[in-house]
Amino acid sequence: MLDQKSKKELLDELNNIKKMNLSLDMSRGRPSKEQLDLSRPFFDVINSNSLLIDESGNDVRNYGEIDGIKECKRLFASIMEVNEEDVILFGNSSLNTMYSILSDAMLYGVCGSTPWSKLDKVKWLCPIPGYDRHFAICEQLGIEMINIPMNKDGPDMALVEEYIKDPLVKGIWCVPKYSNPTGITYSDEVVRRFAKLRPAAKDFRIYWDDAYAVHHLYDDRQDQLLELLNECRKNNNKDIVYKFFSTSKVVSPSCGVSALVTSLNNLNDIKSHLKIKSIGFDKINQLRHVLFFKNKYGVEEHMRKHAEILRPKFELVESIFEKELSGIATWSRPNGGYFISLYVDGKASKIIDMCLRYGLYLTNHASSFPYFNDQSNSHIRIAISCLSIDELNIAINILCRIVKLNVFQDM
Repeated sequence: MLDQKSKKELLDELNNIKKMNLSLDMSRGRPSKEQLDLSRPFFDVINSNSLLIDESGNDVRNYGEIDGIKECKRLFASIMEVNEEDVILFGNSSLNTMYSILSDAMLYGVCGSTPWSKLDKVKWLCPIPGYDRHFAICEQLGIEMINIPMNKDGPDMALVEEYIKDPLVKGIWCVPKYSNPTGITYSDEVVRRFAKLRPAAKDFRIYWDDAYAVHHLYDDRQDQLLELLNECRKNNNKDIVYKFFSTSKVVSPSCGVSALVTSLNNLNDIKSHLKIKSIGFDKINQLRHVLFFKNKYGVEEHMRKHAEILRPKFELVESIFEKELSGIATWSRPNGGYFISLYVDGKASKIIDMCLRYGLYLTNHASSFPYFNDQSNSHIRIAISCLSIDELNIAINILCRIVKLNVFQDM
């Protein structure tokens, strides 16, 4: 219980903080300047004297190779544990790629199915808490979202298996490794159950957003994710998955390359629309990726440098939470990714609003839930990457004081 003296001390500390006129933004999972600086040499591997010819003899400055140059597809295939022929390359944003594929389904259907825009209703499964921009796509396109609770090893698969009996359910969002925002990695059992799904809708697809596939914090504590497309093939179910990846948080968001991995049937369907709306993506950037990283081991070594910047930030947040919030809140302890989830029973919206008054910007309340509906009002997404260690120390201490003020005063 918070006595009057303790309450006054907290308020005095917060009032002193308010006088500092801080502006600390933890609202989005953006790479920090230090992380972006790791890729400065990336811009030097190609210059005006470079031979801009790919291994097939094509001039990468020109039109052509709409699905990407072979050597870059091979690089991405090695990272994503699939075959080169399973890969198609897009622009810098995997989110844009997802939006494009989903929009095509609305306009043209999937592999010959009825265009979704001609259906009375389309439904979608959404593991919660989840990635807010996934939900925003569905909301903009008028797709009805259905909540699927997340367990410690991934989505509630019993519910998924029940809902897909409805032919109006056309897909599910998944961030299967170091999930945004919980940090959960799906277990082998969950992945195998996904691979065995037999939905009523033949145009149902798993949107497998493997955004944090290489974003480990520790060499000796890396989560392992079973490769889904290969598991689907074992079950004669290869068309059910679209797997997405990008290097936007590997090099930088403005010059990453995104990739889609899926079956030949799906790739042919996607290319039939892509050849109409695009003449190709940035092949010079694809070549630059190959010259800079060379192979997947180059990517892994580069990501160790990211981890050296991010790891102390995660450890700082966890140490402050342990000291300040043990017994009054709970939080995730991920081995990778960009986020920590903080849980405060029934207080999230008030805490987030109050943080804003003291110059601390958090992700909007309930943004990790479809329609901004967090019925428990308990989840706060902590995006720690962009702040410096010193800024992060201040920000998390502000957050902890506000959490204690709100939790204790009702006890």
